[in-house]
Amino acid sequence: MDRLRAFEMFATVVARGGFTRAAQALDTSPANVTRYVNELEAHLGTRLLNRTSRKLSLTESGRALYERCRSILEEVAEAEAIASSASVQPRGRLRINAPLSFGVRHLAPLWPAFLERYPDVELDIALIDRVVDIVEEGYDLAIRISNAGSASHVGRKLATSRNIVCASPTYLAARGTPETPADLRDHDCIGYAYAATADEWRFIDVQGRPHAVKVEPRVHTNNGDTAQALAIAGRGITWQPTFLIGEDLRAGRLVRLMPGYEMASIDILAVYPSRRHVPAKVRAMVDFLAQAFRGGPSWDRGLEA
Repeated sequence: MDRLRAFEMFATVVARGGFTRAAQALDTSPANVTRYVNELEAHLGTRLLNRTSRKLSLTESGRALYERCRSILEEVAEAEAIASSASVQPRGRLRINAPLSFGVRHLAPLWPAFLERYPDVELDIALIDRVVDIVEEGYDLAIRISNAGSASHVGRKLATSRNIVCASPTYLAARGTPETPADLRDHDCIGYAYAATADEWRFIDVQGRPHAVKVEPRVHTNNGDTAQALAIAGRGITWQPTFLIGEDLRAGRLVRLMPGYEMASIDILAVYPSRRHVPAKVRAMVDFLAQAFRGGPSWDRGLEA
């Protein structure tokens, strides 16, 4: 059995919604398509499609294989393009993972321009705050927010964001303003579940000395927008990156606290599996994002150093 041809047959059946339409698209007979799919199921020892006279649906195994088949066929098409042309045009589906808040605020406005520039690229964007395994979960590219980079993948720095401790004027009027990290123990704090240091908030003072305080948050959340909304509503003190709260600080909805104590900044990275044989679509996206954030991020503009 020609497995690549079988993958193509199977993927086309799913994409076209039937054996007859797949046969038309591939310029072959429905019987030939059926034979390949049957041989593929026999080879794998599992049913890939549930067939009735009126309906065709994927089994769980079929759904998993279909996603992989699409990626394999796109890579084959790109490999053929590389071999046949010195100038490779980005094409195919590009699967991207990015954090939710950053993706909505700072990436979503960029996608229309990218799609206009690269009409042969199809975007598949997943906004997930947890750190994904980009190889295991089938992503071509991930946007990571980290101060440690990536030990296992290639990362290109796009921008930097500061982390700022803040609260609303309403909260400060009612509870007072902390002057040092130790003062935070006497305040309502809003914790971020994915923080690398958990509920230990770490600072560096103007002399370069480290300070750490263990807070007991009244609220924990795994989403920065939630922490931001709670802080604006006067429900406590939080720390968040300026890409999320920069506009709130400029507008006075939030107030920066303890300016003599800085938290570590974070890098915005474009991460992909390897430097070797980088697909044209990935290279195009990384270059596009680097250009978009060139000249310094907008979120820090107008904030004091």
